[in-house]
Formats: sequence, C-alpha cells, structure tokens
Amino acid sequence: MNFTHDILIIGAGLAGLRAAVECVGQADVAVVSKVLPTRSHSGAAQGGITASLGNEEDDRWEWHLFDTVKGSDFFGDQDAIEIMVRDAPRVIYELEHMGVPFSRTSEGKIAQRNFGGHTRNFGEKPVKRACHAADRTGRVVLDTLHDQCLRHQIKFYPENYLLSLVFDGKRCAGAVTYDLPTGELYLFQAKAILLATGGCGRIYKTTSNGFASTGDGMSLAFRSGIPLEDMEFVQFHPTGLYPLGILVSEAARGEGGVLRNRLGERFMERYAPTVKELAARDVVSRAILTEVREGRGIGGMDYVHLDLTHLGEEKIEKRLWEIASFVRIYLGIDPVYDPIPVQPTCHYIMGGIPTDVDGRVLTDEKGSIAPGLYAAGECACVSIHGANRLGCNSLLDLLVFGRRSGLAMKRDILQVETPTLSNESLKRVDSKIRGLLNHQGREKCDSIRKGMQAAMMEYGSVFRDDEGLKKGIEEIRALKERYKDIGVSDQKEAFNYELMEAVELGHQLDLSEVILLSGLHRRESRGAHWREDFPQRADRYYLKHTFVFQTRKGLEVRYKPVKITRFQPEARIY
Repeated sequence: MNFTHDILIIGAGLAGLRAAVECVGQADVAVVSKVLPTRSHSGAAQGGITASLGNEEDDRWEWHLFDTVKGSDFFGDQDAIEIMVRDAPRVIYELEHMGVPFSRTSEGKIAQRNFGGHTRNFGEKPVKRACHAADRTGRVVLDTLHDQCLRHQIKFYPENYLLSLVFDGKRCAGAVTYDLPTGELYLFQAKAILLATGGCGRIYKTTSNGFASTGDGMSLAFRSGIPLEDMEFVQFHPTGLYPLGILVSEAARGEGGVLRNRLGERFMERYAPTVKELAARDVVSRAILTEVREGRGIGGMDYVHLDLTHLGEEKIEKRLWEIASFVRIYLGIDPVYDPIPVQPTCHYIMGGIPTDVDGRVLTDEKGSIAPGLYAAGECACVSIHGANRLGCNSLLDLLVFGRRSGLAMKRDILQVETPTLSNESLKRVDSKIRGLLNHQGREKCDSIRKGMQAAMMEYGSVFRDDEGLKKGIEEIRALKERYKDIGVSDQKEAFNYELMEAVELGHQLDLSEVILLSGLHRRESRGAHWREDFPQRADRYYLKHTFVFQTRKGLEVRYKPVKITRFQPEARIY
C-alpha cells in the first residue's frame, strides 16, 4: 500500500510531535509510530526540563551554557549548546500556553528544582533550574503535544515498524514500514523525512529504556551510508531500581535524596565534595560501582541505597509520587520508611545520526548534507550533550531541535517536487521479510539477544579497557554470524512480534559493534566513556568527534574537531 505526504515524521516522541506541530497548516504532515503515540518513550521522563527562568533563584542562560559544556566534558559543540540554552525559556512558556500543567510556586510561577550538574555563577553552587510537573514531566508534555496534533488533525500511522529508508538518487524520498495490526508493508513517499526514533538502550541487559528502544532509525541510516557520530558515549543513569533497571529520576536526589553504602556512609562526599549527589551522572555512576567493587555494596551485593526517608511522607507524596509508586509496585517497599536499592542503568545514547543545528542529516565529517533527510532527539547527534548529558537537558533537546527541524523542513520542501517512487523498494523489503520467514534457521532471537546484552554489559558499560573492548567486538561479530541462521517460527502476517524482534536484533547487533569500536579507538577517558587503561582526558589527541562509516571493507573511523567558542577545556573539578 502506498501513501504520499509532504512531510513524514518517523517517531511520535517529543521531538517528532514538536516537529509535527511546527509544520501543520503549511504542509501535509504524517507521523509514523512504532507504538501508540502516547506510549512513546518520552513519556517515561520524570525529572523536568531545564531553563534559566530564575523563578526561585537567580539564574542566567550563560550559567546553563557553562554547565552543559562542562557536563559534556568540554566535548559538546558550544555553538549548538548556546542555541539550545538561549531558547529554553521560550520553550517553557510555549508549553505553558499549550496547556502543560507545570508544578507551581506559592506565587503561582512555574516551579523549579535542583538537578545534577546545574549550578549558579559558573559552578559556585547548585541552582534550581529544572521546570517540572511533579515527577511525570515527560508524560504530561507528551500528552499535551499529542492533543495539539489531534487538534490540527495530523495523520498518525500507529504500530508501524520502520524497515527501510528509500532514496531517489541521493535524496531520501520515502520509507517502508510494517503495519503490525494487518501485516501489510507500506511505502511512504515524502518531500522531507524526519527520523525521531529514539535511542538503543535495549542492547544492554540493565536499562531504563522501554522495549521499543532498539535503535532502528540509527541503524537504517547507517546502512544507507550515513555515518554514526560519538557512539562510544553511552550514559548510565546512577539510580536504576535494583535489579530491574527502571529509572529512579534524578529528581529524587534533587529533592534531597542521599546515597549510602552498606556502612551507612554518604559516600558521594568522597567523590564530589562540593555537589555530592548532584554531580554529573557519569561521576555518580562510577562512584556507586567503585563502592560495590571495594566491597561496600549493600549486603555484599552490587547495589547501594538511595535514602529518601528523611524527606518525610508529605514531600515524597507531593513531589515524588510516581517514583514512590514505582518502588512500592515493583519492589514492595515503601520509600517513606525504607531506603531504595539502586544501581547504574543504561539510560541515554549521547551519539547518533550526525545533524546540523536545523536537523539536516550530515553524510560525512565535512558537513555534507543528505537531501530530504532530517533527524532529531536521541537518535540524532547535534552535538549538544557531548560526552555526558546533564539531567533535564534531554527534553529541552527534543523540543528545541524538534521545532528547528520542523522549521527547516517546511522551508526546504518549498523547493522540492513531490517524489514518485516505484514499488521496487517495497518489493525488496518484502523479499527480505519472506527470506526471514522462510529460512528454517536453528538460531533463536532470545539466545543471541542475551549474548549481546551480556557482552555489552561486560565490555561496553561504565568501565572499559582495551582487552575488554576487543573481546566484546569479537563476541558481537560472532553473534552476527549466528544471526545469519536466525529462525522465525511464527508465520502469521499480522501482529508478528517474533518477526519484528528478529529485525530489531539485526539493528542492535550493528549498533553494538559501532559502540565498542568507537570506544576502542578513543584511548582516553571522557564523560561517560571511562577507559581504566587510559584514565586521563587527552584533549591534545581526542578533542574531536568520532564518525564511523560502513564501507565494503568494514567499519571505518574518521574524526572532526569539537566546536569551541566561549569555554576552553579545564580540569575536572567536582
């Protein structure tokens, strides 16, 4: 079945929906979503959105800029970061006018709270910068933007899995999807296509990511000749519920939660004496795992305690209700009276599809543009988060660059004719799907997936070294060979989850290899990429972005310089 639209947005999280709202009225816009739109992973964001409103304390965008640059370990492109932080207050007031029910101060202003890594006066002390709706900010922003899309009658194609990007010469002009409820393949053609498909956290065993976060958009762009940028930088959030990995937002520490080891010590005083639990996420994650390694995990296990008990029931129920409910439901304990067991969990991919500040996808390290193709959100790399994303900058990224992508697309399509694609691409995808279904392979997805997740946790998580990264690459490549003999026992057309899991696993294996190879080539420690054999940051050699290309000879690594404008790299001080 064929569909034609001016603009096709793939992904219904905050980046995709914000782009759609921006384009409506000036273009025929459609949104393709792997899940029902309101189940997009943006809805899981708990903490808030950073903006230097200064509603509760004096704040300035220059301080936000500095914190983001420093949090990125001086690896984010400072021109792009400045665009984001200067636009942040407008984003918040725009959301307020759309109907987002932000929490309020006693004066009726939008409430703000502390969040890790955000400071006043260039690192002097923590500042309240995170605008929030209790601890379910992502949920209410997602619902509000979805309502705006429905109001403007934007066409949605829910439960459609992206299988292929279609190019007309060098221009991206379409996409092929699998419609889950019917089993049909759809061919979409459009003047502009935005990838807003999220991250790939499910390649790790312990992750806060939903099951749909399998990196489809990143992998398909990569297979289409687009490089991937800075994929070695994978953020582990320090407080995932043990042993599930479900996120306990930084809001819990922003409201005063304390991390304790088996001795009851507030151990962050040793690792970040100034900001303690509000240090950047990479710092806190390494501190937790160091405590565990040195035998100070709770009961000798690989977790520590997040203690909220001193906050009192009223504050927990009012400010951290969703977190408290997660703990009660999944662990059967009450955080009002008992500390929460936590361990680092894979949370966010700093790298992704390289783009300019208007979402246009770049095809090389020199800045060449892929006509018709855009990317925004976690699947994209602008690069604003650099080596380590600060908490609450994620939603800001989605909204700022989702909007900018929408602005760019509705301008760019004025110069483009509606494409006319043949059904050849549809036939090619259909042939691949039939090949998967008809191949009587001996391998099963579950076994290969578990092997991949175990390898990534062992060799590509918080601590890394040369030997481990090489061994991890070998194991992933061996799993890719096994994947060639994958078998799909479910032969039905509609709701064939086993088939889609097989497709997703292929994407995940490709991305796993890119992450490990990128990490192997970066012989330094920076942000979330921590090499135990190279524990120092090496600005002289590695103040440059990693680009990995897929070539006929295998994976190729190239680099481009980091853009530095206001702040020169400085030593790590916490």
